[in-house]
Formats: sequence, structure tokens, C-alpha cells
Amino acid sequence: ATAVGIEIRTSTDRTAWTLVGKVWPNGASWTDQYTGTSNGNLWAPDCTYLNLYYAASSFGSQKSAIFLAKSSTGMPGSFTHVGLVTSISSANNYNAIDPNLLIDGSNWLLSLGSFWTGIKSMDINSSTGLLRDSSVTSLAQRTANNGAIEASSIFKNGNFYYLFTSWDNCCQGTSSTYNIRVGRSTSPTGGFVDQAGVSLLNGGGTLVLGTHDNIIGPGGQDVMLDGDGPILVYRTFETKHPTVGPSVLRYHPLPYYCHYFPLLLSGLCL
Repeated sequence: ATAVGIEIRTSTDRTAWTLVGKVWPNGASWTDQYTGTSNGNLWAPDCTYLNLYYAASSFGSQKSAIFLAKSSTGMPGSFTHVGLVTSISSANNYNAIDPNLLIDGSNWLLSLGSFWTGIKSMDINSSTGLLRDSSVTSLAQRTANNGAIEASSIFKNGNFYYLFTSWDNCCQGTSSTYNIRVGRSTSPTGGFVDQAGVSLLNGGGTLVLGTHDNIIGPGGQDVMLDGDGPILVYRTFETKHPTVGPSVLRYHPLPYYCHYFPLLLSGLCL
């Protein structure tokens, strides 16, 4: 989401959500120097148990940065600003937004990126939550539609890592063309291919979910492992609910897609 302070909502059933406050009720002015803005907007928060990664940027630019906050409860007023994770400028060939953390045993990996040269990953020190070093690894890239790929998330199941991304254009209401793509690899740091065997570094990506019926531009996805299995969570616009708000949160059990992509998602199928 793009808004001031990062709103916090809670739910006991994944359907009914209650707004309980904000991470930064007084704003996060420390981000302004990295974005050249002062509107207070923070982007694409990714909250892993007790750790929160979030981005600040100016739309369509590489004036971007990713920050880390920590909390013992996850509730409003409990978060502490830890510091800057990474920042970039026009001197870089990628963008530092849409952070998503993968915890793979003792290895922590942060995926990020939007447009430019696509999706990257950086190693995270599990003790600090900050970068282990400055190395950047490429995971996926497109040349079509001005390189429109972003919102990465990596989910591990069995021997495979699944890299989900959003393609094309978000945030345009019922004119949005967002769609969810996926590829898999035996390593979280590269080698991702789609169901046809095309490398995600060469524009590959199997379509998981696109515009259909009254569902417009699904994307911004993540995979949550809940008590009943892996859940694909995403935002969309809906023509039958034009007054609900800027977008609608939806989810599906991930094995739902096994019928459509038996080879790609075989490790997720029951």
C-alpha cells in the first residue's frame, strides 16, 4: 500500500479486518532525504514475525530506499526504527522498493525491485536484519512493456523455491493490467524458470492469475503459510465493488492452482 504511516489491520479469519492504528502514527520523516519528497507516503510493507521491511520512494523514479523496523507485538506504537537497509539513486540500474523477506533456515534473503533491470536479491544478516554485504543478485527481468515487473515474493516448498512477481501496470483502478506470474528453482538466488522452461531472466513467467470476470489487475501478491496450508494473497480492483475503495484484498489456497500448472506447482499439490 502507499499511504502515510503504514496502517495495521488484524483479523482472526482472513476475511473480516479491523483497522487498529499505524506503525508510524507521527510519520517517518527520516525517509524524506532518500526520496526527495515530504508527503510521508510509505510503500509495500512486508511484515515477517517481529520484523517489518518497508520502502519509501517517489513514483516512477529511483529515489528509493528500504528500511527496517522491529516490534515485540506488531501493534501500533510498539515499533522501533532500526535503520536503513539499502538506498539507490539514478546511478543504479534497479529500484529499491517492494521488499520481501525469505527466511530459509539460517539464511535470510531480501527480494526487491520494480521495472528497470527487474527483480534482485540481497543477503540479510539474521542477527541484525540489515544487509550482510552490498552484493546484488538478479532473479528476474523483462524487456516487454518497459520492463514492467515488480512485487516479488519467494516461497519455499519441498526442494523448490517459487518466485512470484506482478507484471504490467498497477494502481490505475479498473484500467489496471496487473497480473501474477511465477517460476521455480532449486535455489533462491537464481535459476528460476517457468512451466515452459523459459528463464525468468529472459522474460519467462507462467501466468497464475490475470484479469477475469469482474476481477481487474490482480497483483501485489504474497504467499502466507497458514494452518490450512499456503495461501496466495493479492490485491485487485473489482467492477462490482467500485465504491469499496482503491482496491480489494483477496486470497486463494495455493494448491487451487495445481490443476492448472501441474508441472510447475507439483511440489505444492496434495
